[in-house]
Amino acid sequence: MPRRTFYYRPTQAAPKLREALVAPVKALIEQEPSFGYRTVAGLLGMNKNTVQRIFQLKGWQVRKRAVGFRPRIQALPSVAQQPNERWSTDLCRVWGGHDGWLSLALVMDCHTRELLELAPVT
Repeated sequence: MPRRTFYYRPTQAAPKLREALVAPVKALIEQEPSFGYRTVAGLLGMNKNTVQRIFQLKGWQVRKRAVGFRPRIQALPSVAQQPNERWSTDLCRVWGGHDGWLSLALVMDCHTRELLELAPVT
């Protein structure tokens, strides 16, 4: 085998962008910075893949979040030191027979675990 075949590494040319395509995209995102590549492509009538490639090569696109495990925020436990310091609420719907569906609001004291109020909501 020739030595050249073993050591040869093909190099890829740097991607080239046509200024005729880049200029209207840049003008639109300077006018409305919150637009993404899909919105820009729709407004300009361009192919969305072309617009996305322009965004990526120019560094105008935010990378997507990695798929997979994401750490959860460690929240502090809800600890009440005395009654009426912290309450918890919930709203649920229950079948009331002849009256139909009723909404039931529950309010619980986090210290004593006592239900403070059972009020049907109409």
